[in-house]
Amino acid sequence: MRILIVGAGAIGGYFGARLLEAGRDVTFLVRPSRAAALAQHGLIVRSPRGDVNLSHPPCVVTGQLKTTFDAILLSCKAYDLPDAIEAIAPAVSAQTMIVPLLNGMQHLDALAARFDKANLLGGLCFISVDRDEQGAVIHYNNTDTLMFGELDGSASERAQQLAAVLMDAGFDARLSASPNPNILHEMWEKWVFIAAAAGMTCLMRSAVGDYVAAGGAELAQRLIDECYAIAAHNGHPAREPAVTRAQKMLAAEGSPFMASMLRDVERGAPTEAEHLLGDLWRRRPPQNGATMIDERSVLYLAYTHLKAYEARRLRIKHAAP
Repeated sequence: MRILIVGAGAIGGYFGARLLEAGRDVTFLVRPSRAAALAQHGLIVRSPRGDVNLSHPPCVVTGQLKTTFDAILLSCKAYDLPDAIEAIAPAVSAQTMIVPLLNGMQHLDALAARFDKANLLGGLCFISVDRDEQGAVIHYNNTDTLMFGELDGSASERAQQLAAVLMDAGFDARLSASPNPNILHEMWEKWVFIAAAAGMTCLMRSAVGDYVAAGGAELAQRLIDECYAIAAHNGHPAREPAVTRAQKMLAAEGSPFMASMLRDVERGAPTEAEHLLGDLWRRRPPQNGATMIDERSVLYLAYTHLKAYEARRLRIKHAAP
């Protein structure tokens, strides 16, 4: 099975390196600057689960795709999705499986609008990775789960074929299918946790332990309750272990945990606020028969806070000489 991985950044670089090390047929789709860096330094992964050093990982530069692939792993940021969709178009045939690893749900609609919905699988990952200044992928702990499955919950033949390629490749690959919670439910559970974590740490501009010390645990609980209520309203009530985990993580005294979105804010980078918080807020249940702003909504407050940040960031960028 020929696999195209869009980008060789933190997530794509990690899973792609593991797959290549396991002998799988993998090609990275990268921008010219990343292709040059990989040609010079190779693809390096530093991880508690074992380092990887690939001197010449197979790459194709954006705009130069000439052939289709059996599967495409898409792990870009939500704001880069329109460009990524056009970049992968030459690689998509009627049989190609597109497995997006983005958080949220909005990306599924965008992909379905450009390609056949039959091309799409659901996907998500649990991993803490980043890239250092030299471009090496840094994996911070032992968690490296990649979960995927058919959007209708079926254990299709093609999903099982993909599972055979991804499993036993040096990371935790899981095929999600009914009667267990299907991939859509898994994606909703992750989405609402990420939204709560990003919303609270960005709103407070602090790690969890800092806002807990300031008396913010109750506010975090309100945000958790709100996010999970929206999921339930949309037919995806979270399982108790997921709710308990969120409550513990976002109210832990002394915890240094912060969402990656806060790191984006701190370095003046664009965020996925619209995709993660805005889209979730717009799916909220009606208030008194109408979908209206609830002045008590912590989610709306966090979303507006991040929209204001984005407006200021763009104003400063456009004002620069």
